[in-house]
Amino acid sequence: MRARQRIERLRGRHALVDGIPFKLPIDSSDTPALMAAFPISANAAAKLIPGEEIQPVRLGGDVGLLIVTVVNYITTDIGSYIEFSIAIACRRGLSVGQWVVDLPVSTEISVKGGKGIWGMPKHQANIDFVERADKVWSQYDLDGQLCCRIEVDRPRLKGIPMPRISAVNYCAFRGMLCKSWISFKGRAGVNLPFSRSARLTLGDHPRMAPLKTLNVRERPLFTAFLEDTEGILDDHMESWFLTFEEPPTTPPEGLESVAGLGLGQEWLEPPNDPEAVR
Repeated sequence: MRARQRIERLRGRHALVDGIPFKLPIDSSDTPALMAAFPISANAAAKLIPGEEIQPVRLGGDVGLLIVTVVNYITTDIGSYIEFSIAIACRRGLSVGQWVVDLPVSTEISVKGGKGIWGMPKHQANIDFVERADKVWSQYDLDGQLCCRIEVDRPRLKGIPMPRISAVNYCAFRGMLCKSWISFKGRAGVNLPFSRSARLTLGDHPRMAPLKTLNVRERPLFTAFLEDTEGILDDHMESWFLTFEEPPTTPPEGLESVAGLGLGQEWLEPPNDPEAVR
């Protein structure tokens, strides 16, 4: 509640961070999104989360969740872009959120802001977002190879009003654990749990190799399509050092990965998606 009040007090004010102009709050509108959550091996997921601060959520035994969320941002302060989030449901003490494993986006400016300010693992890639009468999907390619494709059947149960929901993202950048908050509202359509309402394909690009260790189940626990949402990314964030039992030997990605980025809003070429309308 206090965070919401603070955000509302800043409404209409302006900021300039790393050369990116923002009008507060940092929000989006006219934005469709698809979501799917697949059961995975929690033990395998724990090996993908660095440090000791974050653990995967366990639904029982060795069952965790992989959450795939693709948002087609239409109206934002930094232009339109697609964000393809691949994350593991996680917890830090009693706080529950998602550990973002991979976060490709359409534009350079989104990488510059998302990674440089909030520590999100953003990188520019070839992405589409396609809506059809029977299903919606998104494909993410990199270096001319398929990385990931997610398809969600259009739900029969739709138009369900969603009150504003808040969620927590945990990410790693510069050897630090970064925590950020997002909230959104809109109308959702949902499919029955464990139905064949979504299909996840992991390609052969090396970036997908860690995800292939998770033993992703075919039937999702949850799928949804939101035809139109409004979202807010909190300008407040927190960070801590990631810690290990032994001294780390591999340098983490640092500021050099964002220092030279510009404010480009151009998209890369669409992915090699035979089903998409060109």
